[in-house]
Amino acid sequence: MKISISLPTLPIFCAGAMLLAAPFSSNADDSTNSSNSSSSLFDSSKTRTAPAELQSILGPKSGGIHYDARMLRAAEIAQRRAQPHMTWYCWRYVKNALVDAGLVSSRPDSPWAKQAGEELCRKYGFVKLDHVKNPLDAPIGAVCVYGGADAGHVEIRTATGFVSDFTSRTPYPRPFLGAYVKPS
Repeated sequence: MKISISLPTLPIFCAGAMLLAAPFSSNADDSTNSSNSSSSLFDSSKTRTAPAELQSILGPKSGGIHYDARMLRAAEIAQRRAQPHMTWYCWRYVKNALVDAGLVSSRPDSPWAKQAGEELCRKYGFVKLDHVKNPLDAPIGAVCVYGGADAGHVEIRTATGFVSDFTSRTPYPRPFLGAYVKPS
């Protein structure tokens, strides 16, 4: 099946969405991350349901879930700033997109890309999607983190692939550590 998208909806389509629904939060998380909840940047007035053209991609239940416009913006920023080839600054590009979209209150300070998921959870209220074992199964807009012997890699999932300092149609060839989203 081929999907055709007009240019004005491309950023929304490519940006996808960060799931911000209650299924990703629990009372246990709220009690252990009380500092995160009190300093949360979540604003329900900035959420919206997925447009009809995205619901066919995000799944039949996506119509009842609200998506954070800031995650759409972060993916759009990353896509616009991506270079034609790898620059080895993936975490810098993703950090800049998250800050400029207003998803994080300050610039993450972890030096290595493979530390991104842990820091996003600890300091910024993101949640690891434990059911996602393959980056291709990550929801559109999720931050995908990869390990390895060196700094690792981090990228944002888009409808057409992945974006960080460069755009790729395939996931990075490293051990996949997890997909992270910012729930409500």
